[in-house]
Amino acid sequence: MAERKAVTAATRSRYQRASKKEKGKILDEFIELTGYHRVYARSVLGTVERKIVRDQQRRVPGPASRKSRKVYDQQVLVVLRQVWVILDYICGKRLVAIMPEVLGRLEYFEELKIEPEIRAKLLRISAATIDRLLRAERRKHELRGRGRTKPGTLLKKQIPLRTFSEWNEQQPGFVEIDLVGHDGGLLQGEHLYTLDMTDVYSGWTEVQAVQNKAQVWVFAALKQLRARLPFPLQGIDSDNGSEFINADLLEYCQQQQLTFTRSRPYRKNDNCYVEQKNYTVVRRHVGYQRLAGEQQLTIVNELYQHLRLYTNFFQPQMKLKHKERRGSQVKKTYDVPQTPYQRLQQSSYLSAAGKRRLKAEYARLNPAELKRQIERLQGKLLQLAPESKLRRLYRRPESTWTNNNFVFGKPAR
Repeated sequence: MAERKAVTAATRSRYQRASKKEKGKILDEFIELTGYHRVYARSVLGTVERKIVRDQQRRVPGPASRKSRKVYDQQVLVVLRQVWVILDYICGKRLVAIMPEVLGRLEYFEELKIEPEIRAKLLRISAATIDRLLRAERRKHELRGRGRTKPGTLLKKQIPLRTFSEWNEQQPGFVEIDLVGHDGGLLQGEHLYTLDMTDVYSGWTEVQAVQNKAQVWVFAALKQLRARLPFPLQGIDSDNGSEFINADLLEYCQQQQLTFTRSRPYRKNDNCYVEQKNYTVVRRHVGYQRLAGEQQLTIVNELYQHLRLYTNFFQPQMKLKHKERRGSQVKKTYDVPQTPYQRLQQSSYLSAAGKRRLKAEYARLNPAELKRQIERLQGKLLQLAPESKLRRLYRRPESTWTNNNFVFGKPAR
């Protein structure tokens, strides 16, 4: 290796001063001495020449180079991160859509004091820039859940199937429902479940915890969720679990003149709206730990009282407008991100009185305070969870047990 370096140094200056014809002969001799490939040999003898020329050009005195000034400096990043955390780590496209409104709400409740220059930058920042600035903050652990639905066979022939492609309601009131189990990986014994109800048109979501999946508790929770809806209930679509496919719910829907349909077995996309909320609303805020008993039931339902307001009034959502296949690629087009509250305000099916009630409720809400209450109740749930049991269930390194995200999931896209 030392001999090759010596030969290269001795040949380089002669090669660089030679003509094109002479360079060919020098290159042949150099290859024979070193055994290098011809392309690599030419690069070794010529690269340094270009480096020397660049170094000499750098030494030529000239005007001082001007460094580009950052438009979104640290002050902007600090405020952006605060807003991003308050809105539960949403993606740039959703954050841009609600940025003007949420800045006004936070300034109104004196949660933030923003200088006019920083405010102007936050209002013109793009979604791609937001994702780039917050990229390092998004690296969180991902946790996966487990499905525990047991099929119900009773009365299935009396409840018609409804597939994803047939859900095309353009008015609020047609909802999908599902149960989320909080077993923590241990099926033995009684544990809590969450009934999740999602409106297809607006994305309005209501959740209620029950002490187990018995039909009586699920049916009672469903009626409570219906009473909270800001619009009349028109129809219900569920999976094939026995907690939904039963005579009580079927008779109730017939008496109330509600459309009652079910999805195809083992086709989660038939209930895609509520399946998405099972993670973004339930799992991300209540987690994967085991929940059981009256104390935890009370805490979870108190958390849901704040979470329903936080999600429906301050979490913008993107809805798929249409898909177009071009060869092997599928192009998806989404509408402008809007919160469920904004979609209902634009709906012609919601009465003027209903819109006024929603507007009055929205005027009283502080998103930062809602976020603090949710985190306070999440802390209570973590304190009640036995640490030894959690270590056995999740198999995480010791260093991650101080971070609440090991239970409550990663920031949403």
